[in-house]
Amino acid sequence: MFNESSMVEEFFKGVEEALDGDLADFEFVCVDDGSTDDTLDRLLARAEVDPRVKVLAFSRNFGKEAAMTAALDHAAGEASIPMDADLQDPPELVNEMIGAWQEGHDVVFAKRANRETDSMLKRNTADLFYRCFNAISDHPIPAHVGDYRLMSRRVVDVIKQLPERERFMKGLFSWPGFKSTTVSYNRPSRARGSTKFNYWKLWNFALSGITSFSTVPIRLGTYLGLLIAGCAFLYAAYVVIKTIILGVDVPGYASLITIVLFLGGVQLFVIGLMGEYLGRIYREVKGRPLYIIDRKVGFDPE
Repeated sequence: MFNESSMVEEFFKGVEEALDGDLADFEFVCVDDGSTDDTLDRLLARAEVDPRVKVLAFSRNFGKEAAMTAALDHAAGEASIPMDADLQDPPELVNEMIGAWQEGHDVVFAKRANRETDSMLKRNTADLFYRCFNAISDHPIPAHVGDYRLMSRRVVDVIKQLPERERFMKGLFSWPGFKSTTVSYNRPSRARGSTKFNYWKLWNFALSGITSFSTVPIRLGTYLGLLIAGCAFLYAAYVVIKTIILGVDVPGYASLITIVLFLGGVQLFVIGLMGEYLGRIYREVKGRPLYIIDRKVGFDPE
């Protein structure tokens, strides 16, 4: 939760209503991701009256991927279900996912049946992202499946062993494999508040996901360089042959500047790709912790 003060009580109410209050075998690992409102105070008040509620308070905002990592690191259940606090991950689906898990599935994906609540731009870009990611990644992810899913204990244990600092959780969730199935749902509109993601953050998130699970973009730079070099060689041969047969021709400024600018753009693009991967390596080798916990409530003493 990040600045979700208006949703704390509504979230727990929604979960209890969806599961008819049958929550004896559940725990709620709530991560406060450095909220600046009174989200943490409301979570702590809830934890005082409900022993099933456990709270992890970050020292600052570390982001959603770090928050989910912390929750899975501290979850003790035989199955775990990451959920957003805005109730766009409908709690009514929990029983269906648990049923599929009890039938022997280690992962139960919650797939959006449609994206009618999104804008046309977001629908089209989301579809484009999944197509591109799965076309170039060695480990495809299910399309239109977010973080909302059920994972068995052994899947969670595998994910906890993955050491990446730059984390794309959709990819990490799918990486272990195991037997899986899918349940579909219609994603409702956000109950209260506003999303913390904008298009710029979503673009960077998509770029992070692609560079985390594929080296194809930087490999394309090699292929593009070979293609341009081949074209340059053929053009040079054409110029030489033309000059021998027809004599010296006056070169054109427009064609020359176009070629120079094109090659410069390609070089900058490839250098940018290399910088993106180099930056990821730089952040990984520093080995800084994914998150810092300022306060833990409801957990057994270590």
